[in-house]
Amino acid sequence: MAKFNQPDPRNEDTLVWVNGIVPRAEAKVSVLDSVVQGGDAVWEGLRILSGRALQLDDHISRLLDSAHALAFTDIPTRAAVEDAIFQTLKANDMTDGVHCRITLTRGMKSTSGMDPRLNVFGPTLIVLPEYKGMVYGDEGIRLITSAIRRNNPSFLDSKIHHNNLLNNILAKIEANVAGVDDALMLDSEGFIAETNATNVFSVRKGTLVTPTAVACLPGLTRQFVLELARNANVPVTERRVSLSEFYTADEVFTTGTMGGLAHVVEIDGRRIGESIGMGPLTTKLQSLYRTQIWEQALPLR
Repeated sequence: MAKFNQPDPRNEDTLVWVNGIVPRAEAKVSVLDSVVQGGDAVWEGLRILSGRALQLDDHISRLLDSAHALAFTDIPTRAAVEDAIFQTLKANDMTDGVHCRITLTRGMKSTSGMDPRLNVFGPTLIVLPEYKGMVYGDEGIRLITSAIRRNNPSFLDSKIHHNNLLNNILAKIEANVAGVDDALMLDSEGFIAETNATNVFSVRKGTLVTPTAVACLPGLTRQFVLELARNANVPVTERRVSLSEFYTADEVFTTGTMGGLAHVVEIDGRRIGESIGMGPLTTKLQSLYRTQIWEQALPLR
């Protein structure tokens, strides 16, 4: 389990949204729901900090775009998704230190089966808010390289933020068995894609390097960090990156909604950089991220 991803007892009596507000203990989807039948759903993770929703518009856009790409019908409007999020947060009086898991399934089927024509009841929208801190902390994380490859567009386009995460879960199991924090996943040709849960960056001689978004999700935190770097006149390169380049990098860090920026101290037993502490460029970008992500966020209503 990630260092700071332990269950929080404050979440036990909260309210959640499953096409309407219900107590968490009673929240359920049908055994005929598409997310149960085939993992047929899309999702987002939204962080709430000091009364603001971070990157709310971007998260909802990706949720709705992913649903459209998967040919969902009767997709809820942006306003409807926003309203469900804000109603749920308000019902719980949650304004800080919260992570919302937002899931949109293709909905309940008329009978068991994979055919989307059986989905005659419309999508299921789920908003699960939880008190949850940043999952990695600041002391650094260790990675191993997974034997499980990340999807590329030949199989399932990583631009769709879908719930079919079995390859990521298998990679995480490998990390658990190895006693490290997460697993680095390669694409089908052996180049770095991302970890089982985050995007990855390296720093080499002052240049920020990250894999092209071919076999990885082009994460919202990833994009925000790229913009921060360019605005700070940090040289940025997006390209194919080999594993040995990460072994010999000056700095490596991960990005994601659940963990922000987290520096990597070790990959496959190789120490990254000259110190186990956070490197100077990672430190600079993390500081910029924490300030500007909140300043650009939307207030709760």
